[in-house]
Order: sequence, then C-alpha cells, then structure tokens
Amino acid sequence: MKRVIFGGILAASLCAGASAQAKDLVVGLFGGSFAKAADQCHIKPFEKASGDTVVTQQGSSSQFAAKVRATGGKSDYDVVYIDNSFAQQLASEGLLTKIDMSKVSNSKDLVKGSIGADGQYVIYQWSATVIAYNPKAYKTPPDSWADVFAAAKKGRAALPDISGTAGVDFLLAAARMNGGSIDDLAPGFKAIKAVSPHVSAYYTQADQLISMFERGEIDIAPWYPDRATVAAKSGLSVAVAYPKEGAVGIKVALVIPKGAQNVAGAEKYIDTVLSAPAQKCFADTMYEGSVNKTVKLTGDAAKAVPPEKYGTIYFPDPAKVAADVGKWRKTWEHQITH
Repeated sequence: MKRVIFGGILAASLCAGASAQAKDLVVGLFGGSFAKAADQCHIKPFEKASGDTVVTQQGSSSQFAAKVRATGGKSDYDVVYIDNSFAQQLASEGLLTKIDMSKVSNSKDLVKGSIGADGQYVIYQWSATVIAYNPKAYKTPPDSWADVFAAAKKGRAALPDISGTAGVDFLLAAARMNGGSIDDLAPGFKAIKAVSPHVSAYYTQADQLISMFERGEIDIAPWYPDRATVAAKSGLSVAVAYPKEGAVGIKVALVIPKGAQNVAGAEKYIDTVLSAPAQKCFADTMYEGSVNKTVKLTGDAAKAVPPEKYGTIYFPDPAKVAADVGKWRKTWEHQITH
C-alpha cells in the first residue's frame, strides 16, 4: 500500500489520481539508503501500530523548505525530515506547527537540546564531521584537526568544499582551533588558505573520498562517520577519529509544516521515530547518533557515533549558519578556490 512519489509538487500528483485517504500520512524524506532505513525503522513500525498508510516523497532539505514556503501555510506534507538550519528558518518564518510534546511520549527521554524553536521542531538524530584516516598510514590514530593540516601540507589530505555540510563544518573547526569563532571565521579562512596549494583535492560529494582512499592518494580527510563506517565494512582501509578540539556536529530534525492535514498522525509518527527501538534500528542501520538517552548502542554503531561523544561535540547555532552561510561561501570562492 505504500506509495513513493518522486519529484514535482505533491498536490498535483495526488490530484492526478492518487488522492490521499483520511488516514494517510504524507512524509517528506531523503532518498537512497536513508529512505530504505526510514522505511524499515520508522515507517513500517508506525503503520503497524497505527493502521495508517504512509505516503512518501523524496527530496533534499532545501527542496522541502522551498515547497513548504511555496504552499504558504497550506502544506502538502504532514511530516518532513529536514536539516535543523532549515527547520530553524521555517520556524522563524511562521511556517511550522508547534508539536504538542504531551502527545509525544518519548520526548521525555531525549538528550538536552533536542527540542528547538519553542517546540516547532525536534531533533531525531545527530552526526558530525570528524576525521577519517587510513590506519595503515597512522600507527597512532590522529586526535586533532591539526593532523589534517599537517597532512595537507604534505599533499596527503583531501578537504571538503564549502558547498557541502562538511566544508562548512571544517571551516568552523579551523576558525575555532585558531582563536576564531562562528562570528569570526577569518582565522579559519587564513589557515585553510595557507595549505590550499598543497591540498590533494577539494571534494564536493562525500563519496568522492572513497576512490581517493582506494587509490592511496590521501591518508586523511574530514568526513562523516556514517559514510566512513559503511566504506570500512565494504573493505576500505579507513577508520574514524574524533578530534580533541571537538568534532563539529550535525543535527537533523522532524517538522510538521503549517497547514498539515494530519497533525495527530504526524505527532504519532514523530513519537515512533523517537522511540528506543526505532532509534536503535536507525543507528544500527545508518550509523547515526541516537537522541534517546535510553538507547544502548553496540558494535559498529557505538564506534561510529559513540553516545559519550555527544557532549563533546560543537553544534553550531543553526540560525547563525542559515543566515551567514551564503556570505561564507562567497568568501571561500574568493580566498580558497579562486
């Protein structure tokens, strides 16, 4: 019964003959392996418990934000998976429905900072930009962002371009380790510019690093623990290290857009996603960090996103990132990749 709708405006698709029933729940989520994991860990348990049918549309955070804005408070979605910076933007624009946490029983078990914008969105997972390295090149695992810069000077590191999340995160890390901050990124730009002539490559897609490690072109790079763990399980010589200065965290949220047709179902769905079984399932499948404090991770998930690391990670202010990232990218193009 599950229908997956690709591209276009969802309302048009529904009007074309796939009209939603009263108990359908329309969910916008990311595609690929993420969609498969969400189906297994979130959608199927919700459908089994509720008897409702989930209708999904796949897209990116920016696409979902644009569609929520385009519908002007009469959303085609009931629930949307979205990066927290976009969630913060939509909340500030008055385009989200406040989530009634009394209807979300698992909200009591969430780690601090999981509920944002006065209850208008809730974080359901975390990850980070960390250090990925070739264990064959490092007898002792690297433990600092300085190790990335040292390798970059020797032409043995790839760095993320600022067009992606990892690039923004690495710039923030470089600024903070050199006396700057999210309000003063000049030290970060200076540090990256100094090694730029020697950098093996600036990657724009996360999986580009796989072939670089395979060919032995690099020994180290800022990367995501989920991608690195999946690559390692496939046989790539790569491991993950959390820098002592702090990894730069990534949070992804669930929102109920203003004008959603099935708010009650949306709140039940969010409660399912935040439950311990769903959180553990998603962590074990996608190597993403759990926000439910009762979850105990083991095996590869515990190594990729150790719960004890959560309190050591620097999570940038999503409102600040959303407001200023455009300016940062222009400066990057002028100073780093011109």
